[in-house]
Amino acid sequence: MNLDEYQRGALRTAAPRDKKNELLHLVLGLVGESGEVAEKFKKWVRDLDSDETRIDRADIAKELGDVLWYVAVLADYLDLSLNDIGAANLAKLASRQTRGVLGGSGDDR
Repeated sequence: MNLDEYQRGALRTAAPRDKKNELLHLVLGLVGESGEVAEKFKKWVRDLDSDETRIDRADIAKELGDVLWYVAVLADYLDLSLNDIGAANLAKLASRQTRGVLGGSGDDR
């Protein structure tokens, strides 16, 4: 499956674009699901002493799937292709690596 195929599949369970406040719903959903990933790791640090052998990978995978769903649907709402976003991101990172600024800070490096 490529990213655009996933995006099309995610749209089968998305609300219509014209639903009131749908853009805000998608942005807040993405933030919320990302927070759930962070929360899982917070508890891993707090309760499991950051022992990597005790990460519940299946649980993290579910939360990352929710993040991916929101990214896919939000991108579609903004008429963006997930394949294009992924390709542009990899090109940006490869350019930063080539120029030796992969570990720096700032958006336009």
